[in-house]
Amino acid sequence: MSNEPIDLQAALASFTALWSPRIVARVNDYDVRIAKVEGEHLWHAHDDTDEFFLVLDGELAIALRDDSGRDRTVTLSKGAVFVVPRGIEHKPSSPAGASILMFEPTGTLSVGDRHEAVPSHVDTTTGHTLAGSTATA
Repeated sequence: MSNEPIDLQAALASFTALWSPRIVARVNDYDVRIAKVEGEHLWHAHDDTDEFFLVLDGELAIALRDDSGRDRTVTLSKGAVFVVPRGIEHKPSSPAGASILMFEPTGTLSVGDRHEAVPSHVDTTTGHTLAGSTATA
């Protein structure tokens, strides 16, 4: 990883793929990932880790489904943060598009441990190296 400042707007401008996180930094055993999102992701859950979201631009909705089967949706505008607790099924979406930043343990799949069928446009990786970075993914 680079030991230089990273301009997140320039980093976001360097790729176009949706739902395809890029690793911009590492903090201990965590990846700091950015992604462009638009439309719907898929229902999924991370069994062993919480998932942190920060909306850099646009608006992100996160549908949540708890163990009792109750559903609710949180809507995050630019600058808002939210943590999805481990084990909670969730489905991020952004009809008009958004840019987001996430903290996740290195190696965490973008679709979690449990998920519905993955459409071809959804990236299932642990994140991609940001162009021009020396990060490994």
